[in-house]
Amino acid sequence: MSDWTKKLPDAARAYLENRKLDEVECIVADLAGVARGKAMPAAKFATQSLFYLPNSIFLQTITGDWADIAGEAFTEPDMILTPDFSTATAAPWTADFTLQVIHDITDQAGHPVPIAPRNVLKRVVQLYNDSGWTPIVAPEMEFFLVARNVDPTQPVVPPMGRSGRRAAARQAYSLSAVDEYGPVIDDIYDFAEAQGLEIDGILQEGGAGQVEINLRHGDPVRLADEIFYFKRLIREAALRHDCYATFMAKPIEEEPGSAMHIHHSVVDSRTGQNIFSLPDGSESPAFQNFIAGMQRHIPSVVALLAPYVNSYRRYVPDFAAPINLEWGRDNRTTGLRVPVSDPVSRRVENRLAGMDCNPYLGIAASLACGYLGLLEQEMPKPEYRGDAYTTDEDISRNLAEALDLLSAAPKVQEVLGEAFCRVYDSVKTLEYKAFLQVISPWEREHLLLNV
Repeated sequence: MSDWTKKLPDAARAYLENRKLDEVECIVADLAGVARGKAMPAAKFATQSLFYLPNSIFLQTITGDWADIAGEAFTEPDMILTPDFSTATAAPWTADFTLQVIHDITDQAGHPVPIAPRNVLKRVVQLYNDSGWTPIVAPEMEFFLVARNVDPTQPVVPPMGRSGRRAAARQAYSLSAVDEYGPVIDDIYDFAEAQGLEIDGILQEGGAGQVEINLRHGDPVRLADEIFYFKRLIREAALRHDCYATFMAKPIEEEPGSAMHIHHSVVDSRTGQNIFSLPDGSESPAFQNFIAGMQRHIPSVVALLAPYVNSYRRYVPDFAAPINLEWGRDNRTTGLRVPVSDPVSRRVENRLAGMDCNPYLGIAASLACGYLGLLEQEMPKPEYRGDAYTTDEDISRNLAEALDLLSAAPKVQEVLGEAFCRVYDSVKTLEYKAFLQVISPWEREHLLLNV
């Protein structure tokens, strides 16, 4: 083996055992969480220690347009990409033997590029570390398997199951419902094993063809890397079986949306103890402070947790998505839930993030709110008992409102980075303006001849 292959994780080395590596994909995540980068022969990769990409990849909208940043010349300087070999993993769906490697991104002076999503998350984690804390997260991934949709003017429908019927809704936790598309699930397991990604559990969610995958808890950057990889492998597994996997927040009318619930805890970096629990096992003031920070600051980061116009269709009462920032113990109607746990694993679950968010940015935004709460040391509102769907909505109802709140939140901008927030606002504002130019079927149906 060449020197660089000795740096690979065990799973990647096992994948290449007795095989000749053909290709290496050098990748980063853009603002949308889409993999960008270069693919090259393995022999070429072995002779280079770094690579280059223009910083304009972070100025591109989901539609392929380019945002202009006020006061900045658009010269597209090259960024320097250095492989993070700890992230190297197989791409087991390819015809040849291919590895993917996520790269660290710096400018030409060696400074982390502040608008790169992975660097934004690293920045937030470092703020915790500087305070003597280590943040821990455990994400849940929800997505839909749907029939192929090659005509965007047609509605999305559930996939055909092995029974010859379309996947049924309202079958949460049903094992037979999961078995309907078992071959896709089998490939997801196989791909994840080849990539060294650990699945904590797979279950049927409430929507037709909706699946949830739970990941084990751990380091935020590593877990965001894994979600980044999982999205790609799940799509590839679905395509093998003549269907799509979609991470849209709300792909099907009258069905629940897909969330990326994020569980948070924080440990003392010196002692390894969960700071949310006191020595006697009771809840600590830090636990209350963390919740208070989320209640106070989440409105300012909803634009990162719900990054598209479609995202806000998920926030519907009684459709398993929160509409508020209430908190409660073991209460799934609240935006902030405290799951049943022992003192060691005491945690807070943020239920507002959609599965369409960039995992690096969604986790960074959520952690930023808790971090500010720990610094501000305020108390949250009283615990909500009962059905929180009966409360008033207290989160943005569209992307424009959410972006305005982000622009007016200096504390959040300081944590996430002002340069990043400026670029994010420009890209998302351009996307929103493009959406407003589209005339929908609803408008043609109800307005064309009636107004």
